[in-house]
Amino acid sequence: MTDGTPQGHPEGGTLLEEQLLPELVAHLREHRSTLRDQWVSRIRDAHLLQAMTPQEMGAETTSVYDNYVEVLETGSVEALQHYARDLSERIIPRGVETHEVVGIVLLLRDVLARSLFEKYQRDFALLNRILDAYEPAANRIANTVAVSFVDERERVIRQQQDAIRELSTPVLPVRERLLILPIIGILDSERARQLTEQLLGGIRTHRAKVVVIDITGAPDVDQTVANHLVQTVDASRLMGASVIITGLSPKIAQTLVTIGVDLSKMNTIGDLQGGLEEAERLLGYRVTRTEVADLS
Repeated sequence: MTDGTPQGHPEGGTLLEEQLLPELVAHLREHRSTLRDQWVSRIRDAHLLQAMTPQEMGAETTSVYDNYVEVLETGSVEALQHYARDLSERIIPRGVETHEVVGIVLLLRDVLARSLFEKYQRDFALLNRILDAYEPAANRIANTVAVSFVDERERVIRQQQDAIRELSTPVLPVRERLLILPIIGILDSERARQLTEQLLGGIRTHRAKVVVIDITGAPDVDQTVANHLVQTVDASRLMGASVIITGLSPKIAQTLVTIGVDLSKMNTIGDLQGGLEEAERLLGYRVTRTEVADLS
């Protein structure tokens, strides 16, 4: 005679823990279409992912759902991490924010939890065990997606910042062996470091002999940046290029004197035009004026 307890289990009245998730996963796959539609409805009600078309939302939510269930089944988040990064690459340029991604994952967690409650509500003890197995996995999934999205967003921001810095410090070839580096805006330590890298790369690429660094558009420099400029001049000399600095404002000139920069290492000219004329002289160019013929 039996009491209804499943045979072969070490604890009466319980299912083995490893049986719970497979049962849960089977239920979520069986009702995939219905649960996904409920989830999409909740996303729309919350006004999330509005930057995406209905077709895009349908495709992405289906993929997220399938990846979500796969993680529940396997316990491995590696595939989900890869998908989350790919998803982030696609939707970040569309203007999707971090809170939206976290929001839709939490909505999916809740939709699935409600479905489990409806299925197992008549067996409260089993429901508790199902939720005990589901909730830690669901929370791990939400955390994985959020971290992957934030990491990708930070990577995109760093790329954008690097692109902006490159645009703000262009190394321009004026003529053979002559480069100009106009600096506009605040010159901090990080930008000064990047400036040096770009300039030395430009000297090598163009086999430059003279470089004109124009800082007319730089409002101020501190001691660290001023010393970095001196180091840039020294590094350029080691690569065979002379450096002319133009556009020193009275404020920057006073700063350089106050902090004790070795001005003997810096060839300074008042303005950009004068700097270019001096650069051409160093390169052996000579500008001569010719008479304009009278065509009348």
